[in-house]
Amino acid sequence: MLQNISLRLSPAEAADDDSIINHIAQSLAVNKELITGFHRLKQSIDARSRQQVWINLTVKIFVNEPFLKRECVELILRNVSNSKNSVLIIGAGPAGLFAALKLIEQGIKPLILERGKDVRARRRDLAALNKEGIVNPESNYCFGEGGAGTYSDGKLYTRSTKRGDIDRILNIFVQFGADEKILYESHPHIGTNKLPHIITAMREKIIECGGEVLFEKKAVDFILHNDTITGVKTADGNTFHGNAVILATGHSARDIFELLYHKKIHIEAKPFALGVRIEHPQTLIDSIQYHCSNRGDFLPPASYGLVEQVNERGVFSFCMCPGGIIAPAATNPGEIVVNGWSPSKRNNPYANSGMVVQVEQKDALDYFTNHNPQLPIPNSSNPLLLMHFQSAIEKKAFNAGGGNSVAPAQRMADFCNNKISSTLPECSYIPGLRSTGLNNVLPPYIYAALQNGFKAFGKKMKGYLTNDAVVVAAESRTSSPVRIPRDDKNLQHPQIKNLYPCAEGAGYAGGIVSAAMDGERVAATIAAVLQ
Repeated sequence: MLQNISLRLSPAEAADDDSIINHIAQSLAVNKELITGFHRLKQSIDARSRQQVWINLTVKIFVNEPFLKRECVELILRNVSNSKNSVLIIGAGPAGLFAALKLIEQGIKPLILERGKDVRARRRDLAALNKEGIVNPESNYCFGEGGAGTYSDGKLYTRSTKRGDIDRILNIFVQFGADEKILYESHPHIGTNKLPHIITAMREKIIECGGEVLFEKKAVDFILHNDTITGVKTADGNTFHGNAVILATGHSARDIFELLYHKKIHIEAKPFALGVRIEHPQTLIDSIQYHCSNRGDFLPPASYGLVEQVNERGVFSFCMCPGGIIAPAATNPGEIVVNGWSPSKRNNPYANSGMVVQVEQKDALDYFTNHNPQLPIPNSSNPLLLMHFQSAIEKKAFNAGGGNSVAPAQRMADFCNNKISSTLPECSYIPGLRSTGLNNVLPPYIYAALQNGFKAFGKKMKGYLTNDAVVVAAESRTSSPVRIPRDDKNLQHPQIKNLYPCAEGAGYAGGIVSAAMDGERVAATIAAVLQ
């Protein structure tokens, strides 16, 4: 007999397979010796009760049946060395890598051009950024093999359920080395310490099948003929050609947006969210969420998700990292950008999260016109308006920090009371913090919205609003400030034939899984055209 059942267990019981089998036997009223095995299908934490934290578990059980391995999607990859068709993929993030694998499945050769370095060489540049404040514009937390997610946590949660097959994406990650738990956890997460090995395995498989992955190949120009893209020029003087070009450059490739703009290829300004990253002691978040002083050995570090409407603006948490670290994510010298990540065990003593406010075109125009008249004012119809606004805030944060990637910061209660902090708490941000009033960094409406949002969050989570927490600016790379349009059906740019805008940088994804799904979707569309 095969059957799915749901169980409500204590954390200790959910961590013990024998205990789960006992509960299955009791639930089905069968001898536990008849249960040959089970698979976890879904697992989530229910911490609503103040008396007991529960684990909700759905399992597929085998009773008096041979126990079979978990069914999973299996990639059927071909050798495409001699394929008559090839596709250029600009960017080796999740969209680019999954697009390449999908093309190989369809018998088409992918050629990935990545401006940054491979995951191993990239580590040296990240070390220089953290320890010395040196930003390599081509190799950092945003640029390089695997994209921004490789060294920024590897969160796999997505709400994009209608954009593709989420289970397929998770299964492919497992095939390349991810833990099977990502298949059933409600908020799956790989971890920055493990994701580089998985990305490397993907790249090696692409090359083994006849595809190509080239690093330090920054795209600087498009080869166009009669409004059709036929190739790409790179900064080292090389030229590459393909039957189609997938543009999967991520949300921080400002030079690509500028290239499109100057070549008069249609792009649009896109709203994004801007704010800060806030860090609490993880023990404090645990005590608030789990209603206990010690979460024990069987519960993971607690997370949270918060949202509040303040003066018709959404203030919300973003990319919450339990047991995590705040990282410097700037892509150019002279700017401060903060992001967060966690290792697979999430065992650092701090919990951090982005806290951001939605930004519209009118807000950016108001900023340049009324609050920073010394800055050149971009035309209101300029599709790069929000990108210029984003850059201006990052430069202001850099100046407030004083240089060398030191970030401006305030204690949380001081932030809400317009008070410069006399001291700052210990923080995971390695380059260091400088106490300053963040009202001198953030636009007034964002600062005020965050103040009111923090006060509301403090009422929802008693103890959350505290001077033991530190607020760090600026969290500004939540999504792309530019959208590269494409046709809804054939996914091509409406103006340039064979150009396929893809994933986060084009405005069609918001994380690793949604980017991977969009990469697969674009690749499948191209394959249908070429074949």
